[in-house]
Amino acid sequence: MLNMLAVKMTVIWSRLSCIVLLNRGQRNISIFSNTTPSNWNKVVSDAEKIVGYPTSFMSLRCLLSDELSNVAMHVRKLVGTKHPLLNTARGFVYDSRNNLQMRGLVVLLMSKAAGPSQHTASDLLPQDMVSGIYPSQRNLAEITELIHTAFLVHRGIVNLKEWTNSDGPLKDMQFGNKMAVLSGDFLLANACTGLAQLNNTKVVELISSAIGDLVQGIYHEMPNSLEDNSLTDDINMVTWEEQRFLSHGALLAKSCQAAMELAKHDKDAQGLAYKYGKHLSLGHKLNSDLQPFVKSNSADPVTFSLNSAPVVFHRQIVGQERWHHQLQQAKTIGTIDYTKLRSTIKLEEGVISTMDLCRYHGNKALESIQCFPSSEARSALENIASTVTKF
Repeated sequence: MLNMLAVKMTVIWSRLSCIVLLNRGQRNISIFSNTTPSNWNKVVSDAEKIVGYPTSFMSLRCLLSDELSNVAMHVRKLVGTKHPLLNTARGFVYDSRNNLQMRGLVVLLMSKAAGPSQHTASDLLPQDMVSGIYPSQRNLAEITELIHTAFLVHRGIVNLKEWTNSDGPLKDMQFGNKMAVLSGDFLLANACTGLAQLNNTKVVELISSAIGDLVQGIYHEMPNSLEDNSLTDDINMVTWEEQRFLSHGALLAKSCQAAMELAKHDKDAQGLAYKYGKHLSLGHKLNSDLQPFVKSNSADPVTFSLNSAPVVFHRQIVGQERWHHQLQQAKTIGTIDYTKLRSTIKLEEGVISTMDLCRYHGNKALESIQCFPSSEARSALENIASTVTKF
């Protein structure tokens, strides 16, 4: 039953995500966080020591399998083109910002911080734990990363309607799209197989709903064109948070909850773990959106999403009519001067409001884990939550 459900999840999510990406057609998607706080690397490195091994190697078995070795050989054909799949592949080999495996790391830290449940069933024994984490929880962390990686690979699909000669030969771009679909499907299939092997229907339900949230979040995030992106007037901060949670927070929040379920923790502990994942993800996304507006050198060339949090806050503050006027003033021959627009946005309170909201989510994440026993793992979770509120 679980295996059948996992297979259905694979097929449905794969088809929906690819259809959404091809139909919505936004290019040059950033698949890794643009910037991170300066001490993020140290926080992640210290946390990895606590859980027992570097999480960058969690999905190594899958990434070094014969199937993906063949994929890697084919991806070499894309060298010289601008296909996003190349950037994704580079991220697997070298990720200096340590963001690629953050979700799995948080799941492992949450598992260790909560420890064994006082109501643990007889088949879960403390001696089964390695570095304070059950094997099933480690498997869940790997599954979470595989799902996220599949999501990143599928986001590398290019809308060929916008193809230009500078992108590379059309046949190579078509080939890259096929490789993105197939390799993403392969990773997701491995994740779903591992999920079924956990033999826990509630965990399967949680993670499958997170996959559905990802698809819905992609749909909301990807407008049909740049013009639609600049004039999405129905987006306010309430809607922004709802949509960004689907695309950036649901997988982590529900994975943290699932880790508690695997250790037989009660609903209260599961709810607190869910809240930590939710607020941490939103805080991290707000921090990422803030980076173009808090750089020290205002003359640096910059681009940012017109649906990023500071812009949405700014639109709410100045009103739609004034926002449209400011946007037109920042355009030169139909192209937006982002440096000029950034200066205009920084004159109002949008950036400050985004900082305050980021701190709010960081504090909420900290509050949610105070009931767990004091430990190195809880301290690491606190450090991560604190780091996302530093700009």
